Amino acid sequence: MPHNPPLSIDQIQAPIAAEMEEFEHKFRQSMRTKVLLLDKIMGYIVKRKGKQIRPMFVFLTARAARPEPASGDPLPDATFRGAALIELLHTATLVHDDVVDESNYRRGFFSINALWKNKIAVLVGDYLLSRGLLLALENDDFDLLKIVSNAVRELSEGELLQIEKARKLDITEDVYFDIIRQKTASLIASCTAVGAASVGADKDTIERARLFGEKVGIAFQIKDDLFDYGTAEIGKPVGIDIKEKKMTLPLIYALQQASWLEKRKVIFNVKNNDGHRDRVQQVIEFVKKSGGLEYAIQTMKRYRDEALEILHTFPESPSRTSLEQLINYTIEREK
Repeated sequence: MPHNPPLSIDQIQAPIAAEMEEFEHKFRQSMRTKVLLLDKIMGYIVKRKGKQIRPMFVFLTARAARPEPASGDPLPDATFRGAALIELLHTATLVHDDVVDESNYRRGFFSINALWKNKIAVLVGDYLLSRGLLLALENDDFDLLKIVSNAVRELSEGELLQIEKARKLDITEDVYFDIIRQKTASLIASCTAVGAASVGADKDTIERARLFGEKVGIAFQIKDDLFDYGTAEIGKPVGIDIKEKKMTLPLIYALQQASWLEKRKVIFNVKNNDGHRDRVQQVIEFVKKSGGLEYAIQTMKRYRDEALEILHTFPESPSRTSLEQLINYTIEREK
């Protein structure tokens, strides 16, 4: 593949710029509530939105998967509701996640639990969840609700599987892929499946779109794992996964290559690092020396290529091109 410099999000968004603007306005409106405290928190949540990658996947896939690509025609309301449904349910899981992780920050902002305490954060998560469910039910979007509810179930299962495995640090590559397929990939897969389903695509097309999203999600998560070994302090602090005793692909591969004694020493350092920089650094050096990073990069690129292969079964269109660029953006991003 020719290597062009990654485009900016605005350039990638071009085919759906109008939809994204309309979505932002609709989503802001849908978050309004008469309860003053809740309205304040909702305003805070809307304000700290990130790059809006999830709605972009929904709208671009909807345009790419339309049964008859009517390029200029506006997308149906169902697509907007699908994107809102994913944002509501995903935000609910993030708010709850921060409580579980006792995390005070999210994307450089204070987390809800840091500002308003755990009890309120849990209730806000429940509120967002019910807003999403009602949005779907009031409009009879049962197919979209099924896709997104499945993703939330998978997210929770993946999180619990990771917690269970982190205690023993006995994660094999297979288990690692099970975890990230559920924890990260299921969400992107639900975006692409919802996009296709919202424009009335057939079952086969929806499944292709879902699988495409899953492959992108796995590549995306491996990229995230690689940040842990980065030289620049970007996105998240270097070594944070090791400090949190999370077994990621570079480390799993490196341990597979190690002698029994070396393996024991590294696992001891991961288990008992207590945030000590030198112990974390030793683990990072071990992974680099064992070829863990190269292996993870190759694996990430393999998933990217598989995603592109599925994407190319869709007819050529500006949206398909943007989806290609979005994949490359997610694995070449610097944070």
